[in-house]
Amino acid sequence: MKRLYRNGRIATDSSSEPLKCDVLIEDVRIIGVAETIESVDGCEVIDCSGSVIVPALFDLNVHIRELGREDREDITSCSEAAINGGFTGMVLQSDTNPAIDTGSAVQGVLDTCRDKSRIWQGVYTAGAITKGGSGEELAAIAAMKSKGAVFLSEAGDPVINPQLLRRAMEYARQFDLPVATHGEVKELSGKGSMHEGAYSYSLGLQGIPAISEEIGIARDVRLAEFCGVHLHVQQVSTREGMSTVLRAKERGIRVTCEVSPHHLIFNHSHIGNYDTHYKVNPPLRTEEDSVALLEGLRNGWIDVVACDHSPRTEFEKNQDFASAPFGVTGLETALPSLHHHFIKPGHFGWDVIVNRYSTGPRKFLSIPPVTIKEGHLAEFVVFNPNATVRFAREYLRSKSINTPFLNQTLSGQVERVIFRGAELLVR
Repeated sequence: MKRLYRNGRIATDSSSEPLKCDVLIEDVRIIGVAETIESVDGCEVIDCSGSVIVPALFDLNVHIRELGREDREDITSCSEAAINGGFTGMVLQSDTNPAIDTGSAVQGVLDTCRDKSRIWQGVYTAGAITKGGSGEELAAIAAMKSKGAVFLSEAGDPVINPQLLRRAMEYARQFDLPVATHGEVKELSGKGSMHEGAYSYSLGLQGIPAISEEIGIARDVRLAEFCGVHLHVQQVSTREGMSTVLRAKERGIRVTCEVSPHHLIFNHSHIGNYDTHYKVNPPLRTEEDSVALLEGLRNGWIDVVACDHSPRTEFEKNQDFASAPFGVTGLETALPSLHHHFIKPGHFGWDVIVNRYSTGPRKFLSIPPVTIKEGHLAEFVVFNPNATVRFAREYLRSKSINTPFLNQTLSGQVERVIFRGAELLVR
């Protein structure tokens, strides 16, 4: 069967403005891309007037809760949330219960995805650095690699023992596995629940100083340089943390980093009413940090955007701010929020989305990008920038609603998601 997506504009990695094009697909592949394509007999025509056709997104940092906490999320609901947000690929973090720390655990997750996810071909998994994520003993790195783990990660927790992290990096280098770390010095973070600064003082909350993250990143960069491994720094949230990564790149160290939409959009002043939907780790920093991160994203100093999708139950998030767990959901809000806050006002163009949230993550994993060109798999998103979306409970596909965008209305909506020729989402 053929489908013609007519009158749309295609987002590319080389132009801030999308280009007027029609896209014709047959079965799983794109068979035509041109400014104008005439419809053919038996072809379904879909009017995309005003919409942007975007290469499907890919997220490197998604916390799945199956096994162990399916009340928060499971593979099916996570996949449907991803589709709802325009994602056809993601990497699941290792912090399940039990953790993904063996070859059989990796195989088990991928098998479950095949059974329960409509985008299973685009779902990958990280493997834990240490057994059980406990930070005490190395996980089965070789076995996890052999079963398909794409990088090592402690899923948001730092490896406190530098000697243990060094050994993990040395093993990872042998198997050409990147090591993803979360820069933090636990002794400096203490029991903090938000960024340490004027707002934490005024709210009476224990703060997490920026140096906790920045010293942690600097340590991990030096270890990676010594071991010769590819280091990926997850969830950079400060100007100095990003600068440390940039200086390392300039010295020729194999290091990449990511930033989340919420660290670009929000800062610690948004926690003025103790709203736990703004409680994340690393915490929301200063407005100056957010501005610097935005500059880094535009300039390519930051390699990818990743939402750190972290589902929590309403009961968990309804505790007082200090007691509530860290984390927000992000798969469904990422693209509309980036459009609303940055593309629509002109802070950056669609090329940044394609480069940092579609091509970049796939390049990191050494998998082919999804490209809207003739002969390539049909894997793209139809995004209507003129529509609005309200993130109410009935709209969200995730089991959890712990998002700072809850009940907010943003400009721009994912209207269709095409995965290998199949339409997974049609509004």
